Amino acid sequence: MAILQLENGTIQTEIEKISAELAPLNIRLNSWPVSNTPESQNLLAQPALNEEEKEQLLQTLDHYFQQLKNTENYQSRDLIVIHPDTPNLDTMLSKFDKCHTHADDEVRYIIDGEGVFGFVRPDGSQVELTVQAEEYINVPAGTEHWFYLTSTKRIKAVRYFIGTEGWTPEYTGTPINIRRLATV
Repeated sequence: MAILQLENGTIQTEIEKISAELAPLNIRLNSWPVSNTPESQNLLAQPALNEEEKEQLLQTLDHYFQQLKNTENYQSRDLIVIHPDTPNLDTMLSKFDKCHTHADDEVRYIIDGEGVFGFVRPDGSQVELTVQAEEYINVPAGTEHWFYLTSTKRIKAVRYFIGTEGWTPEYTGTPINIRRLATV
């Protein structure tokens, strides 16, 4: 269940209200079921996955990828698996916990764990959105945002790309004014 925190501390959990709050940014949020086969559930339960296991899990979700290829022109996908024992975890995450934009859309389908996207809205106010398993988010190119993991420091997310060259963060220097969401 997505959780949106407004700068004034108000919390929204109803998808319609969250979507209305994010509409000025053109952010799309959807709920997509994850495969519930025993094999998929076993892979989701593992903290780390090798490349073969990642591909096996991706193939169970490729109907979503095919849909995005047909409607949005996405060309590739991968699976990022982060857990507390990921080497250089804090250094990797520090690239994204400051306000930045990307030249391409940032598209994530969370299949396990959770993460928090923060956004600067057109009026300058800020919000933070916790995305969890079975949630898909599309952050349009040029949207000022940041990202961090909750205290579980665990997430498995499918990333969809039109190309990978536009995914480098371009830092804006905007200070983050909203307090980080409490872990769920």
